Amino acid sequence: MSIKVTNVSKNYGKQKALDGLSFEVAKGEILGFLGPNGAGKSTMMKILTTFIPPTEGTAEVCGYDVMEQSMEVRRNVGYLPEHNPLYLDMYVKEYLGFIAGLHQLPNKDKRVADMIGLTGLSAEQHKKIGALSKGYRQRVGLAQALIHDPKVLILDEPTSGLDPNQLADIRALIKKIGKEKTLMFSTHIMQEVEAVCDRVIIINQGKIVADEKADMIGKIGKNNSTIIVEFDKEISLKLLQNIEGAARVESLGKQQWEFFSKNPNEDIRPAIFKFAVEHNLTVLTINKTEKKLEEVFQLLTRK
Repeated sequence: MSIKVTNVSKNYGKQKALDGLSFEVAKGEILGFLGPNGAGKSTMMKILTTFIPPTEGTAEVCGYDVMEQSMEVRRNVGYLPEHNPLYLDMYVKEYLGFIAGLHQLPNKDKRVADMIGLTGLSAEQHKKIGALSKGYRQRVGLAQALIHDPKVLILDEPTSGLDPNQLADIRALIKKIGKEKTLMFSTHIMQEVEAVCDRVIIINQGKIVADEKADMIGKIGKNNSTIIVEFDKEISLKLLQNIEGAARVESLGKQQWEFFSKNPNEDIRPAIFKFAVEHNLTVLTINKTEKKLEEVFQLLTRK
């Protein structure tokens, strides 16, 4: 496993930021680490990158303990924190060379050139970092996190504050990087997670409330799917409520209805078709829709 967390808790005085978290991230996996503000996401990431120690439990990166073997962890992990700390008076190429020197890389100039190419900074490499847009500053942050070729990349809100074009560029870059490395990142942009993640962990008040494959996250909770039907003519709600297996029916228009099943795992479409035949109705459209990640997130994290 690239990341292994076992019963990790973190206390700040009387406040419990993390409460017994346990999870693993496999080699080559892209993990979306989600939660509302104050849930403990950044705290967990800081523990994995050896910035702060856990109060209880253990955490490992590439088999190295974050407390006992912190230098080995740092050699294997790249980290982009939420507030990207850059030297604004340094030029892009100069800054990346400085970071490469800190890592004591043998072929520093080539590695800097490779990272500039990978992150799309070629046209900006001779500019001061302070003169760059936020999108390009994030690219510089990604380049510094990648420059020592870590096996694990941890990104805390990497697309915060970016415009739609910048967001698309950074998202594509993250997806490209994720093909070669284990990647764990937090974000509040649910479409981003749906677009690039293999798996999603949601935490709330320091505890894990969901851990699912990204394509299965919509299965969480009751009434995880609904059936939306459009008939060729109007029909009364009272009659529709008699359809076998339907827990609730809501109107979406004169001829369009949304059906919620009593059993989340039961498909009531056959019963709807049977009802339509019995009442001389034509089904114009029928669609099964599952909860979006945003709906699941709200379901699990709202107080």
